[in-house]
Amino acid sequence: LFVGPPELDSEWDDRGIDGVYRFITRFWKLVMEQKDAGVEETKELVKIRHRMVYDITTRLESFSLNTVISGFMEYNNKLMDLAKKEGGIDKETLKTFVILLAPFAPHIGEELWSQLGGTDSVFHSQWPECDTEAMKDDEVEVAVQVNGKTRAVISVPADISKEDAIAQGKEAVKDKMSGNVVKEIYVPGKIINIVCK
Repeated sequence: LFVGPPELDSEWDDRGIDGVYRFITRFWKLVMEQKDAGVEETKELVKIRHRMVYDITTRLESFSLNTVISGFMEYNNKLMDLAKKEGGIDKETLKTFVILLAPFAPHIGEELWSQLGGTDSVFHSQWPECDTEAMKDDEVEVAVQVNGKTRAVISVPADISKEDAIAQGKEAVKDKMSGNVVKEIYVPGKIINIVCK
């Protein structure tokens, strides 16, 4: 499935198995290292978990199976990075990943489910649901431009007002502004542009 969309022609190559094997091995190690770590879920882990459920489910429902596999690889990398940053991965996130992966790698899914404390088959588990509220970013990075040139990048709350965003942007680039401000533009979650003359 990783080669490409099943309805299109593709050139079979045994080396294609190596990438999937590396992914499965890395995920196996991640679960085995984290299963007894006793890590509590953080806001970041919950956000990643719900985004993963949303992305994998959406791709699966559109029968874009090769992108489901690449999605597993992307989220495995994100979880490995988060494990380093947060000190580990919570068990609920690992269980969710195993449930999503099981239809594609049933034997590994069953074994990892058992390792995570599952007493029944992973296939008797409920398919995870995502919470769109839990997926949202609390903060976003916004570029601050002066006369069209990026001078700074700041983090602002995702739901910040236009006035507050512009005020924070001006504060960040106050030493780079010269002349009078003639226009202030804020594109929510993307850019603050201050035009000076």
